[in-house]
Amino acid sequence: MRYQIQGTTLPTLDVYLTQGEAVYTESGGMAWMKGNIQMDTNTKGGLMSGLGRALAGESIFMTTYTCTKGDAVITFAPEAPGNILVRQLAAGEHLICQKDAFMCAESSVKLEMHFRKRLGAGLFGGEGFILQKVTGPGTVFLEIPGEVREFDLASGEVMRVDPGHIAVFEPSVSYDIAAVKGLKNIFFSGEGLFLATLKGPGKVYLQSLPLANLAAKLAHYIPTKG
Repeated sequence: MRYQIQGTTLPTLDVYLTQGEAVYTESGGMAWMKGNIQMDTNTKGGLMSGLGRALAGESIFMTTYTCTKGDAVITFAPEAPGNILVRQLAAGEHLICQKDAFMCAESSVKLEMHFRKRLGAGLFGGEGFILQKVTGPGTVFLEIPGEVREFDLASGEVMRVDPGHIAVFEPSVSYDIAAVKGLKNIFFSGEGLFLATLKGPGKVYLQSLPLANLAAKLAHYIPTKG
């Protein structure tokens, strides 16, 4: 399966399919398509799988697009300004992603809910207890608001991050929440009460534009009814 990403701030993803190849996305995720393509919409894995995906920010129903003859192309567009992250996953390899990060994937990739087990990480981690998990084999495309920075943490190496900036991380990375120390830091730094602690080994993908930050900024310019 070939693909091409075009554009900058608001990119589009073209996925090129040959006969028998398939890609799936959430309901309404496709922008346009060309060629002999068959659409099949279902809960993909059953109702409980669909409900789990809904808790993780996606739709209950997923649509699979299969090329039935010759060549075809399907185009996907992100829901917010940002970047499209592409990962080729081996069999059994998986990633932990923020809510609503999933864009589309080969039909062999599994998308499911990921539940944070640690109480602190769930309550104060910015995204709550429910995240997304994608498992290979196959290619997955993730939409990340803002620019994406990739860090490869060595074993025992630690980063402290504002939780809203965490987009994707490998399951080998330990994720926890720690309180900010010092009263002046808590009340005047603007960073909130908690920071995420990421401990290697493994890859971490951070985003420059958490949607919650953008929404809070825009709210100042939206007139309220007096």
